[in-house]
Amino acid sequence: MAAQTVVAPEQSENNHDHLSARKPVQIPLREPEHEVQKKEAQPKRGAKIAAMVKRHPVIALLALLLVAAVIAGSWLYFSSYEETDDAQVDGHLNPISARISGTVLKVNPEVEDNHYVKAGTVLAEIDPADLQAEADRARADYERLRASALAAQQDVAVISSNSTGKLNLADASVGEAVDSIAAEKASLESAQARVVQAEASYTRAEADRQRYEKLLAKREISQSEYDRIATEAATGHAAVNAAHADLNAAGRRVGQAENRLVERKADLFAAHSAPEQVKSAVARAAAAASEADRARAQLTTAELNLSYAKIIAPVSGVIGHKSIEVGQRIQPGQQLLSIVPVDDVWVTANFKETQLRKMRPGQPVTIHLDSYDREYPGRIEDLGGATGSRFSLLPPENATGNYVKVVQRVAVRILLDQGENSDHLLRPGMSVEAKVKLR
Repeated sequence: MAAQTVVAPEQSENNHDHLSARKPVQIPLREPEHEVQKKEAQPKRGAKIAAMVKRHPVIALLALLLVAAVIAGSWLYFSSYEETDDAQVDGHLNPISARISGTVLKVNPEVEDNHYVKAGTVLAEIDPADLQAEADRARADYERLRASALAAQQDVAVISSNSTGKLNLADASVGEAVDSIAAEKASLESAQARVVQAEASYTRAEADRQRYEKLLAKREISQSEYDRIATEAATGHAAVNAAHADLNAAGRRVGQAENRLVERKADLFAAHSAPEQVKSAVARAAAAASEADRARAQLTTAELNLSYAKIIAPVSGVIGHKSIEVGQRIQPGQQLLSIVPVDDVWVTANFKETQLRKMRPGQPVTIHLDSYDREYPGRIEDLGGATGSRFSLLPPENATGNYVKVVQRVAVRILLDQGENSDHLLRPGMSVEAKVKLR
């Protein structure tokens, strides 16, 4: 039985209605009937359980073991898995842009948002007229310079061959000139000897003539004998003149031979510059070849620019964010559309740092896709190099005095098993749940 305190009014001695005094009065209250029955039933129920345990101790022990097994099994199950709902499908978004500037001439009709295209498909074409003209000009320059380089290379061979021949010929000519000088000097010496002999003969004949002339005047000899001696003197004088002429001619021939020797030596000296001439020709050929290579590089660049007039899909995937139209003037690097390769997707699951203790690459993972209520098997490829906060635009700093410890999350990359996404239901950005089996 409980008691409740209430206040009862009492009039004052002055009997004034507007003034009164209050005194606390204890009024006993009775408890509800069901509370009383509950309190009375509790000792009775406890007594029944105690009596049952005493009568069936084995059953009680089995029940206790069953409860313990359920608790242990639950603990083992939950300690063998780590899961998170902070996960999403990731994939590549390949931006497609032009490598040259120009006007869009044609757009493939298949290039529309959400359409699938294969790698190598021509997405659009840029007007190639200017690029074709540039390629033709570069090709003409290359052909001209290549011909010049071939001619210069042939000149090297010709100059090398001629220089070697000239050197050998000049060397032989110098030898011939030396031999010719020796021969002419011998001829000069012979002419000098003949001059001496002729002068001696003439002197003797002239002396005989003078002597015979005196004898003729005394009429001691005949006129015919004098004439014979005079003729011999005249012949000797002529022989002296001839010998002197031969001597002069031999001297001239010696001078000419010496001049030829000087010329041959000059030719030999010039021929000895053949290596320098060959080097000069080789240098000219190398310069011509370099110009041809430069022209070929320009031709390659022009042909590449011409090939860039066709914008080709680098990967297979679904088109998104298309912004290219016929007649549009585009610039290099301008994004025209994006291709999402739906064959190459993975899952990025953000686990708390406290969940990474037993996670290792290669562990099996079950991926639950929210949108289709499906599960995909996979495995952990690797763990993130840093927490997600470190990759944010403004990474947080632990300033002294206001540090608050917050559990961080680390991105875990999960790959699906081969062929699991053959129907391409998984698309980048979809929300999934990841459950990792630790052991």
